[in-house]
Amino acid sequence: MKESSSDIYCLRLDVQSFITLILTAIIIIFCFTESVEAVEKNFPFYPGEKLTFQLKWTIIPAGEAVLEVLPIETINGAKAYHFVMTARSNSFIDHFYKVRDRIDAYADIDMTHSILYKKKQHEGKNKKDVVVNFSWEQNKAQYSNFNNKRPPIDLLSGSFDPLSAFYYTRLVELKKNSIIERPVTDGKKCIIGKAFVIKKERIKLASGTYDTYLIEPELKHVGGVFEKSKNAKIQLWVTADKRRIPVKIKSKVVVGSFVGELVSATGIKKGKTWQKVALYPE
Repeated sequence: MKESSSDIYCLRLDVQSFITLILTAIIIIFCFTESVEAVEKNFPFYPGEKLTFQLKWTIIPAGEAVLEVLPIETINGAKAYHFVMTARSNSFIDHFYKVRDRIDAYADIDMTHSILYKKKQHEGKNKKDVVVNFSWEQNKAQYSNFNNKRPPIDLLSGSFDPLSAFYYTRLVELKKNSIIERPVTDGKKCIIGKAFVIKKERIKLASGTYDTYLIEPELKHVGGVFEKSKNAKIQLWVTADKRRIPVKIKSKVVVGSFVGELVSATGIKKGKTWQKVALYPE
């Protein structure tokens, strides 16, 4: 089928924003205030965990995103979790808008705050090499892109970068109809994001059927395509067990909708054992 010029333009617009949508969702969904005791080390994630998502624009496969927990490292003298998110467009989308992104995030071993955040972004002709350094002695974070530094910003206590915030929230119990919040920063600003636990819902995906909680974030701090879209929405479904694994994410904006679904998971915890091969449904 031959695409019209308007279809190509719309597709390019959507592809240009799809990584932004996914990363924005992480920033504003995973923002919780409930406390977690620092002595508690029975975390639901562990080095070796890998979650793979298939991304679609409407019904068109667009690429994949992967979330990984790498081995614990020492950063500036402190032991830290190392989280990685990679995203890439597929060969078809590459013709319109090639995406190759990687985020590395480091949080203290007790999961109380971020230590370091890096983002290498290649989207079409746009490239970024972002580093956010955290100075908790001064409660400051400094953003730089290709070594061009911005003035430091003030941090709220317990602030996380967007990716570390996701893993932090997997330590928090979810409850229907609750409103949850957490300070999050990308190095440019530090905000209190709010999210709403809408309901408990069983959903069926290609990988299995899951009991989940549906979460929707407040979007008032978000600009770009969300600001321009009437009734814009992001929805996230996470498993309703102690692992709180995200299995589906969906965005609705003026240029269309994107859906990400979990298609593979390895190194996930089930009871006191570790599953190293494949995803299992609840």
